[in-house]
Amino acid sequence: MTIYFYDESEKPYGCFSNFSPHGFELDGLWWQTSEHYFQAQKFVGTEHLEAIRLAQTPADAAKMGRERSRPLREDWEEVKEDVMERGLFGKFQTHQDIGKILLSTGEELIVENAPQDYYWGCGKDGSGKNRLGEILMQVRTKLRNS
Repeated sequence: MTIYFYDESEKPYGCFSNFSPHGFELDGLWWQTSEHYFQAQKFVGTEHLEAIRLAQTPADAAKMGRERSRPLREDWEEVKEDVMERGLFGKFQTHQDIGKILLSTGEELIVENAPQDYYWGCGKDGSGKNRLGEILMQVRTKLRNS
């Protein structure tokens, strides 16, 4: 069986979305969502990090993080997947209820059913890399072993 998720309101797997309202503390700061964390990490060491951290919604944080008027860190392509894993681990470790949901998926394949995203999701035709789903499966293993 394959577990598909996309929207944070979908039960029971909406909590896998980076937009789900599950805040956590990481790097000595409070993050409203894993989307806030991920987008802000593109601008470590600048005032943009704090602006994105304080964005009102995860959609606002995502929009701000994608603005190319902001100075993207030079190593972003090399570190973005590690950043994603770190944020997701923080989220699922902090919230035991959703950690249990992730663990309950056993060894099932987890797929972000994002039609417009061929990197983090599966894309419209299923040919995407599904990196978010794969990282969630890594976090699941890490949670299981911790």
